[in-house]
Amino acid sequence: MTEHVTIPTDAGEMPAHLWLPPSGLGPGIVVLQEIFGVSGYIQRRAAQLAELGYVVVAPEIFWRLGVTSPIEGEDALQQGMGLVQRLDWQAAVTDSAATVEWLRERDEVTDGVGAVGFCLGGGLGYNLAAHLESRGSAPLDALVSYYGSALPGLHDLMTVTAPSLHHFGLADSYIDTDTVRRIEASLSQQPDTVFLTYAGADHAFDNDDLPLHHPAASVLAWTRTVDFLRERLPVA
Repeated sequence: MTEHVTIPTDAGEMPAHLWLPPSGLGPGIVVLQEIFGVSGYIQRRAAQLAELGYVVVAPEIFWRLGVTSPIEGEDALQQGMGLVQRLDWQAAVTDSAATVEWLRERDEVTDGVGAVGFCLGGGLGYNLAAHLESRGSAPLDALVSYYGSALPGLHDLMTVTAPSLHHFGLADSYIDTDTVRRIEASLSQQPDTVFLTYAGADHAFDNDDLPLHHPAASVLAWTRTVDFLRERLPVA
């Protein structure tokens, strides 16, 4: 069951969605959205993480643009891309950091806090991890990034020491294979990084609401995500 909550930021209260695990207690995970907002797909993944024992929160990253509901319709891609172009990236990073701190202060969160991001959220999660470490805050205990769309411009500018898992398709329409391999080479030099690729999988291969969905890659990547989280952010 989803609870609607708000998270304090420097610009006001950011809307977010909270899922509690069956026990009511557990490690925390921030789920960072695609360009389509906290969509039905993102909510399903968040609910699945909660069922695994995590306290999960998904902030509405587009809230400063006045958008706090899923991007839908035939022109959803165009709408989402337009919002990304207007997004204040640094504000999105600090909003994500505020979400991490909010989770750490919750009584329900009994251990560490990680992040799982998809597309827009994949790159944002990486930048979030670097931001926390650069300001001396407690680092993320685990980061999972699915085809982080901002990583081509971030991977060689930032260092992340938090344990991280990255998923990329090798048939990505938005991030070509050469770029994926450059990201892999760069991130593989960082400590505690796992970089996995999926032959034949396009961008957004995990989203079962989109034509780009690749069932086999989706199942395999999710299994690896769950295993990674269980190791790095274990549930008691």
